[in-house]
Amino acid sequence: MRDVLRFLAAWALVHESADEGWRAAVTRGAGLSPGDLERGPDDFVDGLAALVDAEKERLKRDLAADGGGVAPTEGASDRRDADLTAALEAVRFDLAELRGRIESLQTSVDALHAERDD
Repeated sequence: MRDVLRFLAAWALVHESADEGWRAAVTRGAGLSPGDLERGPDDFVDGLAALVDAEKERLKRDLAADGGGVAPTEGASDRRDADLTAALEAVRFDLAELRGRIESLQTSVDALHAERDD
């Protein structure tokens, strides 16, 4: 039982550290202007974190507004499910595209780093 608790404590510590790192990146990125992102990869990541956090907050507001207490009409649930499915598909596509761009950026940064080391 002690090993399980130790594992869960380590897992919680990793997530806590990641959350603190995320919040710090969002805070640093919030202070950047668009031209500042050209200063380097760390500023780019901080700026991206701030943009993602702002979009996350908009999404939370939008999702909360959709449940605004209006009584559903007949078929509204089906339309809402279809709309939600379409929205989730769009988000899934955008996230996949963003992931591809980030991986491409990471490859470029790694290549530049390797060139610098040579």
